[in-house]
Amino acid sequence: MLALLAVEGEVCVCEFVAALEDLQPSVSRHLALLREGGWITSRREGTWMHYRLARLPKWARTLLDAMVEGGVPPETLRSVKARLNSFSGRPPRAMGRVA
Repeated sequence: MLALLAVEGEVCVCEFVAALEDLQPSVSRHLALLREGGWITSRREGTWMHYRLARLPKWARTLLDAMVEGGVPPETLRSVKARLNSFSGRPPRAMGRVA
């Protein structure tokens, strides 16, 4: 989740569900734990809940950069991004469209 946020910038719950091939309650619970831990922030836009990385200390940012650079297997990250990009239910913001 954190690696995906690091490369995407902002991700909606529905996008996480599609990209990670996981159930919405599980995704929401993990996001709640990351939010409680100060790793991410959220905002609501209509029915969509969007998540992005919080302002993090340098050590945390270094850790995230390492995850993106190879801590998460590159093929795994490519597969997750491919599923995200092919998800037809992405919010307009994610597709570069204005609602």
